[in-house]
Amino acid sequence: MTTVIHQPRIAFDGARAIVRAAGSAHSEGFAARVLSRLGSEMYGHFADTRQRLLTALVETGGDRYAADVETGKWRVHLEDLLRSRPELAHEVMELTNDGFVV
Repeated sequence: MTTVIHQPRIAFDGARAIVRAAGSAHSEGFAARVLSRLGSEMYGHFADTRQRLLTALVETGGDRYAADVETGKWRVHLEDLLRSRPELAHEVMELTNDGFVV
C-alpha cells in the first residue's frame, strides 16, 4: 500500500501547531524539537514567531490577528522546506502531533 503525502496539508497543519506551541508555556521544549528535527533556520523562525506573539500580546492584549499572520508565514516556511527537502514531511507531521498536545 502506498502512502500519499499531501505537502500543502502537512504545511498548513504544521503551521497551526507551531504557532500554537510558540504562544504556549511549553515553547522552550517545542523549540528544542524544532531545532533537532528541522534545523537552525526553522528554529530561528520559531524564536522570531514567539517574540512577535509575545509583543502582540503586550501591545494588544491578545488580538488573534498576530497568530493568524504567523500561521500564514509558517505555512510558507514549511511549504518551501518540504519542496526542497520532502523527506522532512514525517518530521513536520510529528511536530504537528506534538504541537496539538501542548
